[in-house]
Amino acid sequence: MKTLVKPMGRGYQTNCYILIKNNSSIVIDPGIGAIEWIAKNAPNPLAALNTHGHFDHTFSDAAAQRELKIPVYIRQEDGFMLKNDYFNMNQEPCEADYLVANEEQIEIGEFSFRFAHFPGHTPGCCMIEIDECVFSGDFIFDRCVGRYDFPASSAQDMKRSLNRFMALYGADGKDDRAIYPGHGAPTSIQKARSFLPYFIDEIV
Repeated sequence: MKTLVKPMGRGYQTNCYILIKNNSSIVIDPGIGAIEWIAKNAPNPLAALNTHGHFDHTFSDAAAQRELKIPVYIRQEDGFMLKNDYFNMNQEPCEADYLVANEEQIEIGEFSFRFAHFPGHTPGCCMIEIDECVFSGDFIFDRCVGRYDFPASSAQDMKRSLNRFMALYGADGKDDRAIYPGHGAPTSIQKARSFLPYFIDEIV
């Protein structure tokens, strides 16, 4: 699988990812101004997957539906953010084609992926796992975690989610998959395990 990434959206620098396999592709987090780049670089796009509902990750969802004719996936708890320009950023409203309600594997063409639910940054914040890659959105960054002081965020949900990550990912020392965040450089599961306890302790 080939992975392309480009920061999108003026000052927001949101990472938009294109995953390519056997001349088909999937898009993750089509942010502000992403459609032209996607149209140029994504062969036979099959879907747009959103790690969460914030506008800098979903701004081009409506254009993806209209211009690329692809369905939009998001966790069900964040679907409301797409419908009504939740942050008043002149985002074109749209309705997700699929509101993901569980953590089961989803198959589209050659791709198999899973929305692992980690609320806190938003109610529907997820890490999307595809093959040996983990796309963490704004849940985990390199040496940092997502904010939990936005409307609809929850500090206690974030603390529970970080503890759940520590319990489920890499505790045996063997799982060290790459983590591709919504902003900034990649990290890894084992590196995340080294800095997450600090943030867990900081959340009261």
